[in-house]
Amino acid sequence: MKREISMETADLLYENWAGQFDTFSHMEFACAIPQSLFLISTLKENGKPNLCFHSWSCFGGDEGGYFAVMQNVSHTSHTYENIVRDGEFCINFVSADYYANCIATITENANDSDEFEAGHFTPERAAKIRVPKIKEAFMTLECQLACNVDLTRKGISSMIIGRVLHASIDEKYIEGVDLRYGKKGFMFNIHEPADFATGQLVDTHVASLEVLGSYLDYKNKPFGE
Repeated sequence: MKREISMETADLLYENWAGQFDTFSHMEFACAIPQSLFLISTLKENGKPNLCFHSWSCFGGDEGGYFAVMQNVSHTSHTYENIVRDGEFCINFVSADYYANCIATITENANDSDEFEAGHFTPERAAKIRVPKIKEAFMTLECQLACNVDLTRKGISSMIIGRVLHASIDEKYIEGVDLRYGKKGFMFNIHEPADFATGQLVDTHVASLEVLGSYLDYKNKPFGE
């Protein structure tokens, strides 16, 4: 038996804070699809560095370019303001070891705050853009704004698409695939998954990948195993 969920079934779930299902669709919590976590670095209008702990994203492209697609970039955030004004940003991937550092950039985010300092991160000069990247990141994508779309037309958030101009990857993570796809690699956001037995949203969880095998390991397995 499967539970059927539609855009009209938000009343099956309870918000953890007022306006939660305005900021995020209730489907976000009903489906709770894990997505990679990273820090977006930008520059505020006053020149102070800004960091945004973000998820809701995918990455891909073709011979015409490689793109970072970020949903739910809030119109009220410094990050949105900075990207729209300057047209550039960095996406910095750090491991779950830095989770507390990332949270610190959320709690200390005033206009005059240096959010690298707040998170105890080290700024490093990017190769193609003015925005600093994070030295502690094992991988950074330097991006130029390609598209800004308010998909819901509610004026709440936008889908920001960045054209990747340059990438930098720690040598240890290039040579050791297991490192990139383990506890010291990409971290993932499991955003307050819904418990449909109670209608409550449980705590957000942080996850990492576990490599189960290669394509060849699974290619000849019987169906359903």
